[in-house]
Amino acid sequence: MFGTRLPTRARSKDEAEKPFWISYADLMTALMVLFLVVMAVALLAVTKTVTEREREEEQHRKDINELLTRFENVAKQEQFRGITIDRERNVVDFGTRAQFPFARSTLTLEQQKLLRAFVPAILEQANDELGKKVLKEIVVDGFTDRKGTYLSNLDLSLQRSQRVLCALFALPDTSEQAMTSEQLEQVRALFVVGGYSFNAAKDSDDESRRVEMRLQFLGVKESRKPTVDVAPGNFGACALPG
Repeated sequence: MFGTRLPTRARSKDEAEKPFWISYADLMTALMVLFLVVMAVALLAVTKTVTEREREEEQHRKDINELLTRFENVAKQEQFRGITIDRERNVVDFGTRAQFPFARSTLTLEQQKLLRAFVPAILEQANDELGKKVLKEIVVDGFTDRKGTYLSNLDLSLQRSQRVLCALFALPDTSEQAMTSEQLEQVRALFVVGGYSFNAAKDSDDESRRVEMRLQFLGVKESRKPTVDVAPGNFGACALPG
């Protein structure tokens, strides 16, 4: 009795051959699911970044339009009648109030007074919080009519744009309110000059002999470069035009 061996239960063939590792098909399925999850997260991140960028660009455009509106409100003042803001070109157009004689770069006393009154008014807008956020610089562009050679007119157009800056820094008439030292510093930091010769000439010669102020805007998240290593004051003086 004690020597009798109990029969052992035989392991089925199927159980013995049942694989321990996950099947290849299940492994590929799991990897595919993981890949899809990773791609979904990546797409969400990219979509969020693009949406944020678009929102910033849209706000930037709105800020630029708001600044142009503020400039238009300045130009609508009675004393600045004739000055307009061209939104398509982002230009301050002085019309007949900043035209030059033939082959000359001289401004009349009335024109100089107009510039010394108008520029402080737009500086107030250009240097507030919104202006500093979107406005990069103001380019004073000079133009000529089609008479004469290209290079001589290029030189003349530069002289005309420079004459605008000279008028701003000139001693004002006794009837004017002088620009402050701070305003003159702002002009030096914000204004630059350019010349177009007879490129972009208008229909008539009189209209072509002019200056415009072209507004250059910052990009999204771009900021104005600070003026460094420039001593305050010491503006100098312009030579009288020939």
